Order: sequence, then structure tokens, then C-alpha cells
Amino acid sequence: MSSPSAPTSPDPGSTPPAPPVPLAALLARRDLGLRLLTGSGDVPLHWVHTSEMADPYPYLLGGELLMTAGVQLTDPAHYVERVVEAGAAALGFGVTPVYDTVPAELVEACARRGLPLVEVPPRTPFTAVARALWRLMAEARLQELRRVTEAQQSLAAAAARPAPVPAVLGALASRLAGRAVLFGADGTESTAAGREVPPEAARALRELAGVLGPRPGGGPASASGDGGGWRLAAYALGGGDGLTLGVATERRDPGDHTIAGVAVVLLSLLTAPHRGADVTVRDGALVRLLLGAAPEDVAAALGPGPWTVVHARGGDGTPFAATALAAALGTPLMDAGTGKGTGMRTATGTPPDTGTGATDAECAPGGAPAAAPSPVRLLLPASAPLTAQPGWTLGAAAPAHARDLPAADAEAARALRRAEASRTPLARHRPAGFAGLVDPAEAAAYARALLAPLAEPLTETLRVWLSLHGSWDRTAAALDVHRNTVRQRITRCTALLDRDLDDPDVRMELWFALRLG
Repeated sequence: MSSPSAPTSPDPGSTPPAPPVPLAALLARRDLGLRLLTGSGDVPLHWVHTSEMADPYPYLLGGELLMTAGVQLTDPAHYVERVVEAGAAALGFGVTPVYDTVPAELVEACARRGLPLVEVPPRTPFTAVARALWRLMAEARLQELRRVTEAQQSLAAAAARPAPVPAVLGALASRLAGRAVLFGADGTESTAAGREVPPEAARALRELAGVLGPRPGGGPASASGDGGGWRLAAYALGGGDGLTLGVATERRDPGDHTIAGVAVVLLSLLTAPHRGADVTVRDGALVRLLLGAAPEDVAAALGPGPWTVVHARGGDGTPFAATALAAALGTPLMDAGTGKGTGMRTATGTPPDTGTGATDAECAPGGAPAAAPSPVRLLLPASAPLTAQPGWTLGAAAPAHARDLPAADAEAARALRRAEASRTPLARHRPAGFAGLVDPAEAAAYARALLAPLAEPLTETLRVWLSLHGSWDRTAAALDVHRNTVRQRITRCTALLDRDLDDPDVRMELWFALRLG
């Protein structure tokens, strides 16, 4: 087994923003016409770099497809030696304008050092190769994000099953196409799922797990290594009992650590020593609720409540941003939205009201509204304190019992929209007040008649302008238009409505109409 090591954060200056792509994928692009002369097409490419330096070593980071036309190629053997020392993944040689063919000395040197050599035809510019690689990397990143998202959903569903620990281990092993083992504090195998591994790999995984666990002064939270030809990783659970998760896979993909991290969080919650049977049942019911079950199906397990539904949007874009938010708010009951139309649903099976009215800045090409990312949804005990969180915009519903959670979900969605419109970090649901005393149908009819002369975008401009207390600058920023445009629209509203918008009574009446119409 190789020496275990705790993962460290990669240097952002030397790490590409997407998974590497095998050279073979680039060779498969017929439009480029690339031809492999020596070496293997299995080497991973992190980026493309072009250099005509006689010695490119000082300018390489490693993992590149180095492109050159051989302008200063005087000693092919020494050149290849320096390229290999720099850690370049492959060499691409353009046969124009300096050479008509790839020099035989260069081919021999690359074959001798095991460096893949690619012939670039005259019709293919180096920039086309670089652009093709970045497109392949973008596609690979999208596929990896989709894989991680599906794995997170699978793990969350497994955590809600009657035997959650074996189910989570089984889901993890299935998603990683390997084996997942839960080790006790004494190193014994407690529960396992997935493929059988060679005895050498199983022994190495047990030894790796022994590196972690409780010890004086603490120890590493995770470790990785190799054994029996398998990639191994171990993660200490946070329950305090010294339990460790071990994972063995034949290969290691970029998203595997993220997927395993989700399993660690779930297993830490499921195996925490303070959890009683009633807590396990209740949390499982809440997770099922977050996954879309009707509230009446889980109301008995939820208890009397009340609960606070919170919608959040923001974060730093990392896979654990939503998990970190849930931890900061003190709840494991979280549904991280991954796209439009996903997440918690109401008792009727329809998504909760998320609102419309995208601004010009939120529109996709052609004028169609861009799909906003689904918010992160969380359930907190009503007694839990709720404060603004850095980098997030939160909308909180009024405390509600289990049977009323669908309505509370809609309240949280409206509160989040209000927070985003007013650019405040936290907005709470506000009761209807005097507006709630008016017959809804009668009020809506009156509002439609009052606002009939206005059409979009005048109605939306008036709504935002009133919500921001008549501030020209803040309204312009919220609508992403010039302040003079706001003034012109409000002047037009004044003329069409034949009302004095400086009169507070008029503003109040229009605000009620905009809310109830």
C-alpha cells in the first residue's frame, strides 16, 4: 500500500477548472485530423500550451499537450528530455511552416522516452486544437456534475429507507462502481456493500482506516492510498464513536471525493450515538418529505412541530456550499436544488410557486427568461435561531405544522423573491395584515380594473419602485435598467392612472392592488 496522505487543496494556479480529457478523445475529432505517431492515447490532458522556445521547461506546469512547429528545434533528444522532465502529457508537432514532415529524430526520441507524439496537419491551427480540448473538458465537467448530482439524490433517498446505513453504503458502492465498508473503532468490518475486492486491497483498506479515528490530539479526517491495484480512501465519521468509512475503487474520478463526502455526512448523522429510534424515524420522514412525499404520509413521524421552511440562493459554487449552509443553520434537513423544476414538491405533486418576472439581465438570448437555479430548501425547528448567512440570500416562512408545510414552502419562496428584489440577506414571511381582511375575489377584481391601463414592463416597474419606497437608483439596479428609464416609466404610470404617485394614500392603494391583483 502506498503511504496514506490527507487530501490537500490544489493550487488554483495549476489546476484546470474541469476534469482532464484523454488524448484519445482529441484524436477522435475528425475535423482536426490529428495522428498519433508514438505513445498511448490514454494519457490525460489538462490543457494545451504553445511554445517555440528552445527549452520550454520553465514555462510548463505539467499535464499539457505542448504544441510546437519546431522553430528552434536543434537537438530533438534534449528537447524531448526537457519536455518529459517538465511533466508534459504529450507533444503536438505542426508540419508547417518550418517542416514538411515530423523529424525522424523527434519521433525516435519520443518513442524512447514514452512521450506521446501527435502530428498536426497544416490545415489545423493550434488554436483549433486548444478550443476542441476545452470543449471536451466542458462536456466532461457537465457529465461529472450530472453524475455527482444523481449520486447525491440516490444517497439521500437511501438515507430515508428502513435500514438507512446499509442502504447508503450500497448506494455509494453502486455509484462509485466499487466497495464501501463501515469500520468500527476497533478496525473490524461492521457493514459492507458492493463488489468484492482482492484480499490485498481489503487488507490495505483496513490499514488505511486505522490511520484515522479518535486519538490524542486528533487525527486526519481522511486519507488515501493504493493497494492490490485498487484506489483506496478512508473517511472518519463525525459521530464520535470512531467509525470510519472505507472506499475501494478501480479508478478515481474527480467527483468521487464529493460523492463520498455526502455519504460521510449522511452516515455521521445516521450513526451518531445520541440518536434514539424516534429521532431516526423522524429524520427519515423529513428526508422523504424533502424528496417529494405528501406531508400527510409523514405527519405522524414528524411530530407536532412547528417547523420553519427556508429557501436560500447563493453560496460560493462549491459542491459543499449547501451542506455548509445547513450546518451553519443547525439542521441536516436540506434539499440542494440543482436546476429548474427540482426539489421539494407540494402535497399535490406540483412544484411550489417560484414566481416569474425575470428582468432583462435574467433573460436568455432571444428574450426568453433564463431558468433560475432552484433554491436550497431547508427545514428548521421553529425554535432554532435563524440569522443571515454570508454569501446567501434567505427567505423564511412563518412556523408551520407538518400538514401546512406545502403552504409554508410557498411562503418561503415569496420571501426569497422579496429578499432578492430588495437586496437584503434575509426576508421573513409577513402576514397579510389589513389586506387579509378584504374579500380576495372582490379585491382582485378591483385591482385588475385599477391597473388595467398599465402593461408590462410598467406594472413591474411600479411594483419594484413602490417596494423600494420610490428610490430611483435602487429600482434601476433591481430592474437592471437606467434610472432615467425608471423615471420615464413612472411618469407614464402617473399619466395612465391619472393619480398623484406622491400621495401616500395613492401609493398604498396601488401597492394593495399590485399584491392582490
